[in-house]
Amino acid sequence: MRGRRVVAVTGASGFIGRHVVAALAGEAVEVVAVTRNAARLPRAAESVRVVELDLGEPGADAFERLGRPDVLVHLAWDGLPNYRSLHHFETELPRQYAFLKSLVRGGLESMVVAGTCFEYGLQAGGLSEETSPQPVTPYGLAKDALRRQLEFLRADAPFALTWARLFYTYGDGQPATSLLPLLRAAVERGDRSFDMSGGEQLRDYLPVGEISRLIAALALKHPDSGAVNVCSGTPVSIRRLVEKWIAENGWDLELNLGRYPYPDYEPLAFWGDPRKLHRLTGVAPGQGNTA
Repeated sequence: MRGRRVVAVTGASGFIGRHVVAALAGEAVEVVAVTRNAARLPRAAESVRVVELDLGEPGADAFERLGRPDVLVHLAWDGLPNYRSLHHFETELPRQYAFLKSLVRGGLESMVVAGTCFEYGLQAGGLSEETSPQPVTPYGLAKDALRRQLEFLRADAPFALTWARLFYTYGDGQPATSLLPLLRAAVERGDRSFDMSGGEQLRDYLPVGEISRLIAALALKHPDSGAVNVCSGTPVSIRRLVEKWIAENGWDLELNLGRYPYPDYEPLAFWGDPRKLHRLTGVAPGQGNTA
């Protein structure tokens, strides 16, 4: 007879994946950390089993190799942060769908898949799950297409699907090209100023630890919830966020505002509507947002 539930996490060696594995390791489940290179994973807890697997060539026995998981948390996605690359829908989308389909055919009954706020495209303001996706980047298009493909697959082979539409995050282990690591690098070099955009764009940020706990809660307690915005619901300007980090760390750094243009693939101001997330998880509005 099977004991504890098994939860597999793809992209386990990535920025968010490492934190999700840590969050799940504190629960009464067996965690399977899936990565192409086990050497990239930090020391795992005893409840974590590491499986090396290439999603592009998983093999016919992938579901068995993952320990026949009860739940899959699917975070793996190659080609970031180049949101404009055709790789996302030419290469990544078909291999992602093929991998997930193979697990469903093998017996997977529940999955939480990471979506993205880029699915909403250039729509501004507070965006809810009822807002129709209108992606304007290959990345956003590929993610939205994968969600639609999985919905069609469910009609043929039923399984529980929660689509965790992630907004912005920061924290330990973030890629070097992200805002906070770039800021840290400037300080470590001894720079006196930091080049950035005008900083007036409004975004929705949560620390990675909070996002990971929410993903873990969706995986363990809220199967088949459909699309769910994983967000704070509280917009913050990039300038204010950077100034906060500078003040918290006591850095002596001036901001060279307006050095870079605003991205043309995002609206100037948008954030997530977290009400569905709050109903599911019991997190009060604004709770957990330390941006």
